Amino acid sequence: MKPQTHDLLTQDYLNPTVDSIVALQKPDGSIPWLENGITDPWTHVENAMAIDIGNYHAEAEKAYEWLLNTQLPDGSWHASYQDGKPHETHKTSHVVAYIAVGVWHHYLITSDISFLKKMWPSVRKAIDFVLDMRGPCGEIYWARDSAGVIYPNALIAGCSSIFLSIKCAISIASTLEEEKPQWQEANVTLARAIQNMPFLFDTPEKKEIFAMDWYYPALCSVINGNDAKERIFDNWHKFVVHGLGSLCSLDKGWVTAAETSELAMALAVHGEYEHSATVLNWLHQMRDEDGAFWYGLTLPHKEIWPTEKPTWTSAAVVMAADMLRPMSPTSLLLDHHGLATP
Repeated sequence: MKPQTHDLLTQDYLNPTVDSIVALQKPDGSIPWLENGITDPWTHVENAMAIDIGNYHAEAEKAYEWLLNTQLPDGSWHASYQDGKPHETHKTSHVVAYIAVGVWHHYLITSDISFLKKMWPSVRKAIDFVLDMRGPCGEIYWARDSAGVIYPNALIAGCSSIFLSIKCAISIASTLEEEKPQWQEANVTLARAIQNMPFLFDTPEKKEIFAMDWYYPALCSVINGNDAKERIFDNWHKFVVHGLGSLCSLDKGWVTAAETSELAMALAVHGEYEHSATVLNWLHQMRDEDGAFWYGLTLPHKEIWPTEKPTWTSAAVVMAADMLRPMSPTSLLLDHHGLATP
């Protein structure tokens, strides 16, 4: 049974958090990191899901329309945008694929089949673009440069996110009565690569340093059951600062709200609701008076750093809180037991 979250993480508590995200949405629908900051399509989708949870459905649809309007002919997006123009021009695989997660999430909330049909061509092109970046063992390389040249390395966290994206894309296809067996085959192969061939991912000096590489295979249900729980708890002592949250990486004394939120989600995905609620409740220390959440805290003095409140940090908190609600859209989204339907 899912526990009640702390009073600090009730809907009334989170409404200002959602409002702080909506307040930064631009007239074109984009949701930047910060006021006058960059917008990247991955965190943009994360923000759209959070405001959907907060019942800003029209604003969320406007966010997805921005993706439609900025998608490139090959199905991709640039890595980031600023002031309506490309900022970083390479194309990152997990960023491109993430539209499928947001579109499916919006459908789980609204049951709006017309929205699903409208977004389907964009999702299809995005997934096909990403699958064209597969390596020989099923891993998916992380980016193409502006000339279309693939960077030949794969990331564990990025590929885990892609696994979830393809899973959501398959759910969309199934709902629209389309068959995509090649996507299913690619996702099975990708999961096997993540589970059994860690040498395919990252570089030796980066392995096992970043928290996202620790919990993302569990968060995205690439690994499940006891294997997922063992992955989380065997490395708990390395990354978790009790009473504060998750380190961003082992080489920095920096606890971040986004990583802590995602860890809480990963715990909930695999039924560790009490642990999830405990971790989630630590986050109130990083909340500002306006409801937005600070990036993180540096150790040992627990100082806020940097003095920024990215929209996507607040979005991660909202999604983590939503995970602990019975049959919430976020819990349905991340359910690894089968196809979720609204």
